[in-house]
Amino acid sequence: MQLTAPASSTTTDVKPTGRRDADGMAVASFILGLVGLLVLNVFLGPIAIALAGAALWRGTARRGRALLGLGLGIADLLVLVAFMQLDSTVSWSF
Repeated sequence: MQLTAPASSTTTDVKPTGRRDADGMAVASFILGLVGLLVLNVFLGPIAIALAGAALWRGTARRGRALLGLGLGIADLLVLVAFMQLDSTVSWSF
């Protein structure tokens, strides 16, 4: 019984993880931007913007999802600014 994968001597079996990581960042930026519209937009907005920028810089295959995450991150900050102007506070509540 073998618990680990056998060692291979060729380098063709190694798959690059850079594209997969960039795709994950694009999806994470979209989800964080979407959730940030409702809660913790002061934290989730900048994180979504940073993840989307990193995914676009790394050349993600999910470019549309990264652009949506970037747009939602910016929208998070705009919502925060709008509610700060209405409430005259740093945070907002329902």
